Amino acid sequence: MLVPDVPAGTRLEALELRRIAVPMKTPFRTSFGTQQDRDILLVKAITSEGEGWGECVAMSSPVYSSEYIDGAQQVIKSFLAPLLFAERSIDVPRVADVLMSIKGHRMAKAAVEMAILDAELRGAGRSFAHFLGGVRDFVDTGVSVGIHDDIGELLDTVAGYVEEGYMRIKLKIEPGSDIDHVRAVREKFGPDLLLQVDANTAYQLSDAEHLAQLDEYNLLLIEQPLPEEEVRAHAELAAKVSTPICLDESITSTQAATDAIALGACSIINIKAGRVGGYLEAKNIHDYCSSVGVPVWCGGMLETGIGRAANVALASLPNFTLPGDTSASDRYWATDITEPFVLEDGRVRVPTGPGLGVEPIPEILEEVTTAIETIRVS
Repeated sequence: MLVPDVPAGTRLEALELRRIAVPMKTPFRTSFGTQQDRDILLVKAITSEGEGWGECVAMSSPVYSSEYIDGAQQVIKSFLAPLLFAERSIDVPRVADVLMSIKGHRMAKAAVEMAILDAELRGAGRSFAHFLGGVRDFVDTGVSVGIHDDIGELLDTVAGYVEEGYMRIKLKIEPGSDIDHVRAVREKFGPDLLLQVDANTAYQLSDAEHLAQLDEYNLLLIEQPLPEEEVRAHAELAAKVSTPICLDESITSTQAATDAIALGACSIINIKAGRVGGYLEAKNIHDYCSSVGVPVWCGGMLETGIGRAANVALASLPNFTLPGDTSASDRYWATDITEPFVLEDGRVRVPTGPGLGVEPIPEILEEVTTAIETIRVS
């Protein structure tokens, strides 16, 4: 694994697992369900050098992936924490190796790695973006628009985001809510609007002729049209449509990305650090894609300011050439748990402070906390 230079290892003394409940500003509908609030697991690493925060992106139910938040908390408590506590010292490049004996559970591993990395970088006075190799002070920002039954309401929603200055619009789609919706948005906002769609695995290869109808609307990409295991089917679909295919759920590691690209299953990749097991693996995927000329962009999982800070830092790397789902805080939350990320001419600022560069506001964190479990070295 290729990793940046990191501080020397520190002693992990405890992990605080904090559950918070945050209501969403508006319901967010995708092909696998509607979110009205978020039950979120935050991980605080307490080390000999200081503390750091991580955010687990697993959802309440295993609908996006096989992981879910209760399972993530249990696997951290019962399996990941004991392995890490057994180490005399731990630095971030070794976290993945130490946890390798536990199969899967990438979102849980990513949250723990993120917390340890935040602690180490805070102690060293270095930012996430500097550590990962970021090259931008601001990142171009897109917004994800949930499925609407009423096209008029969809157009009003998109108009609001366009007026706010978002550089790219992503429409969630599913069978029955796709071609007409894309056509209406393209006709309303014209050819210059950067527009893409995300199916979240809602289609089958037999829908190829139907999906090919999207070609006339000059989309940036079609994201994850088929189920995640069907990589070869994505390659067959890519040969039947002219719109670029982007993979999301299928990309769980650098190896998965390498294979998908080699098969011709995609020409663009959405990188989500939680989905691939952490920010070091996310950087590896970025670096590999850069080496073979495949552009990437940073996906989102309805993160609070903790996870958003890390995503914005990741998106500052050079091969993140398409606007990501690194929206401003007020896209999803009336009140974020950190100082909010705000849109500035269609971009968000990359944090420059030590570690994540943000931390929870104590009184807000206390208000939304539903449970705390602390695991210590025995």
